[in-house]
Amino acid sequence: MAKKVPAERTHHGDTVIDEYAWLANKEDPDTVSYLEAENAFTQDETKHLDELGETVFQEIKGRTLETDLSVPTRKGGWWYYSRTEEGKQYGMQCRLQASGDTPPELKPGVPLEGERVLLDGNELAGDSPFFAIGTSAISPDGTTLAFSTDFSGNERFTLRFKSLDSGEILSDEIPGIFYGGAWSADGSAFFYTTIDEAWRPYRVHRHIIGTAADEDVLVYEESDERFWVGIGLTRSERYLVLSAGSKITSEVRLLDADYPTGEFAVVRPRQTGVEYAVEHAGDRFLVLHNEGAENFQLATAPLDHPGTWTPLIPHREDTRLLDVDAFSDHVVVHFRRDGLTGIRVLPSDAEPYEISFPEAIHTAEPAGNPEFHTGRLRLAYASMVTPPSVYDYDLADRELILLKRRPVLGGYEPSDYEQFREWAVADDGTRIPISIVVKKGTERPAPTVLYGYGSYETSIDPSFSVARLSLLDRGLAFAIAHVRGGGEMGRRWYEQGKLTRKKNTFSDFVAAARHLKESGWSSEIVARGGSAGGLLMGAVTNLAPEEFAGVVAEVPFVDALNTILDPSLPLTVIEWDEWGDPLHNADVYDYMKSYTPYENIDDRVYPPILAITSLNDTRVLYHEPAKWIARLRATAGGGPFLLKTEMGAGHGGRSGRYDAWREEAFTLSWILDRAATGKTADSGETK
Repeated sequence: MAKKVPAERTHHGDTVIDEYAWLANKEDPDTVSYLEAENAFTQDETKHLDELGETVFQEIKGRTLETDLSVPTRKGGWWYYSRTEEGKQYGMQCRLQASGDTPPELKPGVPLEGERVLLDGNELAGDSPFFAIGTSAISPDGTTLAFSTDFSGNERFTLRFKSLDSGEILSDEIPGIFYGGAWSADGSAFFYTTIDEAWRPYRVHRHIIGTAADEDVLVYEESDERFWVGIGLTRSERYLVLSAGSKITSEVRLLDADYPTGEFAVVRPRQTGVEYAVEHAGDRFLVLHNEGAENFQLATAPLDHPGTWTPLIPHREDTRLLDVDAFSDHVVVHFRRDGLTGIRVLPSDAEPYEISFPEAIHTAEPAGNPEFHTGRLRLAYASMVTPPSVYDYDLADRELILLKRRPVLGGYEPSDYEQFREWAVADDGTRIPISIVVKKGTERPAPTVLYGYGSYETSIDPSFSVARLSLLDRGLAFAIAHVRGGGEMGRRWYEQGKLTRKKNTFSDFVAAARHLKESGWSSEIVARGGSAGGLLMGAVTNLAPEEFAGVVAEVPFVDALNTILDPSLPLTVIEWDEWGDPLHNADVYDYMKSYTPYENIDDRVYPPILAITSLNDTRVLYHEPAKWIARLRATAGGGPFLLKTEMGAGHGGRSGRYDAWREEAFTLSWILDRAATGKTADSGETK
């Protein structure tokens, strides 16, 4: 039981006592002691799952080809790929001299003549318990690699450079940078971003290779706290693209990559509510924008007047345009329709067409296409039964060529599993899509894991999981509730699940759970979600605790009101366009307070809850789930309520692949235990 230290908060005439606010002090020894005590309690409460967890870990490991490599991607005179080796936590980035357009046939574990290892994650990580690469960018001439590393999980990286001719790490070193970066055309300059105290990328700097970091030039600084910045290079490598964006507005600046010391020019000044992105396509620009087009439309613009937009693909009510890729002889548009993704090709000398895929339920997207001049399009494809697959689409023959499907060891056959699409009906009559996968022959109703997210227009598309097989093979169903607030059904789907319509996200998820039970699909349901999906978990547990036999909330955003009230915390001001501004708006304050999980715990019987967090998380601070679990244990009935904190990781959890598999095995063993026990909050009965 956490100690109670009353702290008073008053906003808009409302005074609240927060007895667990002290947990936000990471430097307080009592905080660390409490988190360690929670870890010990969780370990003790789940000791009976150790054997099952080890079995599941071995299943994940046994289904995975540990020594493997990716399909090579052509860029300039080289084929680039990554590979892993059995027993090693991290991958290696490699390249081979290229000849021809067909990727070489590489065999896992077979030494490769002429291979050059660009980055070895295992060597870089050393003995560090956490390691991540944030940036990996090769100069246009292929001679220099810019890379950045993080050893704590706080997503603040140190940037370094490597000569790919000599293998030498250059003396240039720049600490405290954000993700991403872009090279000038000649490779003499590298542009990168840095963050402010609120973890907002707000500055773009120019570094000249061979000079000291303190000589770097500040190219751009964004003063509006709602906006963040990023820097990139067009596929043609002709233009540097500096983007500034909020949740609802964007502004793009361009600079000829041949003149890195020049001034960036604005494409079109920011206009509240207008989002746009720019891609270079030979003698013109392509602009994807939402001006007067809720689901976005594609326009062209002349090189000398990029702010003058002429429609190319008009707006459609049923199709959300997601992205556009320009090549020398064709344009590729990634879109979403009826809850699924698709790809449209616009050849320069023929009529546009859409690529057909073999399964009705699938996910497809362009992937790994760095070359501007190419007759092939690299695609990533998967479904809930088909492992991640890499295709080349031959644009001349209009043919899909399968290059690789991720191996699943142990005799996995996709035909042994089935995927389905169901539709729940929300309280307001809206139809909510649900994607389901089961092993053939699974008895219904089946224990079910129901996953959800529902924020930021992020879609949880049908995908494959090796770890999930440990659930399906034990007779569980896995389902995704595509709730509002996500982007599965277009921009309007997102708009209907944000700001003062956020509660739709939560009621949609409950409607999905009830539909699965009423239609005979599900018996016990264990809910799972992370980050903003963790907010969803906390909200539905308050809303309908009787529907769930257990809840897994990973890095959960469960103290949303307190966080969004504090503009000094990471991302808060940026997030006001997503959740509203409760600091200055009493109506928003009241609305958020009515659904925030931490604020709405009462003495009802709650299902067992497993909350997982990380001490160094900069996106959802560890104290949110810590406070949530503390209040649940002190206030609510039911449970048990468990908190597991990774003491040396960030938002994504443990970084090494074996460590991540063990973490997932622990979570799955807890889910399996809940599914087998079948105890629900309303009855307290055990199956």
